[in-house]
Amino acid sequence: MVSATAGNIVMLEEVKNVRQNSGEPRRRWFKDRALDLIVWYDGDTIIGFQLCYKSHAGEHALTWEHDAGVSHRLVDDGEGRLQHHKMTPLLLPDGPFDSTAVGPMFLAASADLEPGIVTTVTNVIEGLAV
Repeated sequence: MVSATAGNIVMLEEVKNVRQNSGEPRRRWFKDRALDLIVWYDGDTIIGFQLCYKSHAGEHALTWEHDAGVSHRLVDDGEGRLQHHKMTPLLLPDGPFDSTAVGPMFLAASADLEPGIVTTVTNVIEGLAV
């Protein structure tokens, strides 16, 4: 994957040939060096997404599902355990979502994404603004 840039901003690019699991919604994956965005579809309709981002406090995941709402989680990557092999990453409860930091980061990196994706993610982020 080659990253496109707009100035110093790395743009989200689609990962090709993402594995699709039988019985699960179709998914698309976009990434850059600071963000990962997975979008789930039913046909052509977005039914959920997970936006993973890095901050000074580690990696976090903002997940929206049309039938379950929004959750904000801390990603425990399964590393750093003494005398243990790397474990499966887990999503743990996290504090408030910082829409003022993540919103602009997403908008800057999403200029090349389809408008429907940008609108869906932006609407959820703006709905969490405090």
